[in-house]
Amino acid sequence: MNKITILIHCKDRPNIIASVTNFIAVNHGNIVYIDQHVDRVQDIFFIRLESEFSSEHFSLEAFKSLFKKTLVETYGMKWRIYSSLRKPKMALFVSKFDHCLYDILGRYNSGELHVEIPFIISNHMDLKPIADSFNIPFHHIPVTKDTKEEAEQKQLELLNSFKIDFIVLARYMQIVSNNLISKYPNKIINIHHSFLPAFVGAKPYHSAYKRGVKIIGATSHYVTEELDAGPIIEQDVAHISHTQTIEDLIAKGRDLEKIVLANAIKLHIKRKVLVYKNKTVIFY
Repeated sequence: MNKITILIHCKDRPNIIASVTNFIAVNHGNIVYIDQHVDRVQDIFFIRLESEFSSEHFSLEAFKSLFKKTLVETYGMKWRIYSSLRKPKMALFVSKFDHCLYDILGRYNSGELHVEIPFIISNHMDLKPIADSFNIPFHHIPVTKDTKEEAEQKQLELLNSFKIDFIVLARYMQIVSNNLISKYPNKIINIHHSFLPAFVGAKPYHSAYKRGVKIIGATSHYVTEELDAGPIIEQDVAHISHTQTIEDLIAKGRDLEKIVLANAIKLHIKRKVLVYKNKTVIFY
């Protein structure tokens, strides 16, 4: 059985759902999930469908070609179709913080994440023992102000050679260039604390503690040219009190980062995120 996921957005107009579902039925598909949303402000229609087809009679390329000819041109659709038979390839970029890396690799090792991880890239050697313990190739590519372009070229060569589908910055402490972003639009996932823009700098938890904040949080988003301002995939918060120390805040913050990043990765893998302009529609 071949399950495909279809993501569509276009100008809202009558009969889109009927046309799409009828097309799937005529092509011998069985719809097992459907969800839709209309943005009334911008008059944009969004839909996500999962359909099953008998593998022996189904050609994904033929289906895509007919879908484009029959529906895409008629409704002016922006669309993507994915098959469940192919695991997406995910590259991990890390630096020195290990909590997100441990969490992702643990979930991967247990089969929770339906992906392949061909390699891990880091600008430091600190986390190589973790990669080795999970038997995942580790590539050390140092980055300095003078070698940034050269380092990025090495990164791109690896990404291209393994045909990577998307990148996860698991606390990678380097700014990603516009060149890399343009090659992976809405395919680079980042995680950071949610104190921005109020508490910037290297020690946001210390600044937040001094200010007496009552919640801390984490945000996962797609990377865009505007730093930390890309379409948001997942967020969460935790309440804190005056009794908690800076160390407590940091520990809670790291827990949130792990969970929020893992949830964002799963939403991306399951094709439940639809980006429109600088916002996302999430089909839970």
